[in-house]
Amino acid sequence: MKIVFMGTPAFAVPSLQMLLEEGYEVVAVVTQPDRPQGRKKTLTPSPVKAAALSLGLPVLQPERMRRPEAVAELAAYEPDLIVTAAYGQILPKAVLELPQYGCVNVHGSLLPKYRGGAPIQRCIINGEKLTGVTLMYMAEGLDTGDMISRVEVPIEEEDTSGILFEKLSVAGCELLKAEMPRLAKGRVQATPQDDSEATYAPNLTREDERIDWSVSSQEIYNRIRGLVPFSGAFTLWNGETFKVWAAQKPAADGGGSGAVPGTVIEVSGDGVKVKTGNGSLSLTMVQPAGKKAMTAADFSRGAAMKPGTVLG
Repeated sequence: MKIVFMGTPAFAVPSLQMLLEEGYEVVAVVTQPDRPQGRKKTLTPSPVKAAALSLGLPVLQPERMRRPEAVAELAAYEPDLIVTAAYGQILPKAVLELPQYGCVNVHGSLLPKYRGGAPIQRCIINGEKLTGVTLMYMAEGLDTGDMISRVEVPIEEEDTSGILFEKLSVAGCELLKAEMPRLAKGRVQATPQDDSEATYAPNLTREDERIDWSVSSQEIYNRIRGLVPFSGAFTLWNGETFKVWAAQKPAADGGGSGAVPGTVIEVSGDGVKVKTGNGSLSLTMVQPAGKKAMTAADFSRGAAMKPGTVLG
């Protein structure tokens, strides 16, 4: 059986490696084109590309999988099965119809909940306690295909998106490993999704990253965790971006009574304490504009930020 693997971030790498380790024939890997990263905008390959090259696998990087030339290049490998994991593009009908055993996707949520491109981040931002991985057949819609199997993964109170990505990456790899013997024999029985229960997890925008101090401390804490280690949450200080990378778990705290949400109550080595909609939250890892991320202890030693400052 000839398998084409499609994926882009580190989330997908364990699944690719597992297929090779288990002796399956991966004839090609499809991933997103190299993208500029860092201040120098250096073109950087995706984690999946790096892994594929180290394994000696051919790599395809179409800008748009929908283009006829991209489909033709893929078809030349005559795949019997296509396996995807966080590839980053919706596959057109022409690709979905290529393999006789179908296209299966390792999706980082318990479908039909959190369809879309950012299910892991949005689960944390929304304060969910449980998520998981669904192995599904791909269809033309957005994560609408029939479900083959799934596994549940609890979300701990201190999990960040980075930690949850790793947990779900391993869980997804093990789920795919368990189902591959069945998939290698042909299409398996799958369960249609209940569209009435569907929720969506669109890719994050700049506005999703901005802290609204008027909401509860728990909601802000969830947003901060949900954006680590990627973009990070931010607020404004003196009109400039002030990023927040970590905070203490919210406690019952009425600090700053009478202050407007966003008011800095205290700046100390324990944290930058800020008034929220229902109490306060201590920020423990921050990043002022033009500087590197630093602990609250380091920030407090040279900070121009004073109690009474209002963050926006």
